[in-house]
Amino acid sequence: MKIADIRTKTADELADELEKLKKEQFNLRFQKATGQLENTARVRQVRRDIARIQTVITAKSGN
Repeated sequence: MKIADIRTKTADELADELEKLKKEQFNLRFQKATGQLENTARVRQVRRDIARIQTVITAKSGN
């Protein structure tokens, strides 16, 4: 996910996307624990996307 795409979204869209990514992160952690995780790079990608969204939410609320 690109930062330019994140910045164009509304606060509600960002909240929905954040919730979706947190659920995916939980599922990826569960897959890792059970040994079923195939794409290990996705864990890092999801974590960074969550951080990007939280950064934009914080920046928008500060204005």
